[in-house]
Amino acid sequence: MDHSNDNQPRLMAPKDAAIATSLSRPLLSLMAAEGKFPKPVQLGERRIAYVRQEVEAWIDGCINGRAAA
Repeated sequence: MDHSNDNQPRLMAPKDAAIATSLSRPLLSLMAAEGKFPKPVQLGERRIAYVRQEVEAWIDGCINGRAAA
């Protein structure tokens, strides 16, 4: 699904990624470290964000994967 024209910021805060996936922020961090979720972008010493398109593609993959299971 192409979400490029929805006028949303390209990056999303961990809180927003957690809401979008219904997973906790710590679990998303763990999954990213294990390669099971998109890795965040380091914006500053103590600030990260996820690439919205990658998170949405991950969600789409989960949705599409249930049909194959």
